[in-house]
Amino acid sequence: MKLLADGLVGLVALLHLWFLVLEMFLWTKPYGRRAFGLTPERAEMTKSLAANQGLYNGFLAAGLGWGLLAGAAGDGPKIFFLGCVIVAGIFGAATANRKILWVQALPGAVALALVCLTRG
Repeated sequence: MKLLADGLVGLVALLHLWFLVLEMFLWTKPYGRRAFGLTPERAEMTKSLAANQGLYNGFLAAGLGWGLLAGAAGDGPKIFFLGCVIVAGIFGAATANRKILWVQALPGAVALALVCLTRG
């Protein structure tokens, strides 16, 4: 069960690395615009905001990676950063797009539940 919990934490970390790439590097590209439903003009106007969002997603991924690399001492960082992922997902769903609840908050919540269930 611990392996499953860590696997889900790793998946959430990878999702946030992907969000970083989308928001920091692909925002104004056709794929990024399509992913977020943006016109070229809107993407260009908001690219610095998106890059900032992407950077924060990178911090979430780094924190989850830290928790995974810390072994038995990593439960605290995993719990903290998964909590951040869930809050960010709920806020994003409430303010930007309801889909964020399912793409970000739900995987974070499932991973958090498993981490808490497998704590020593």
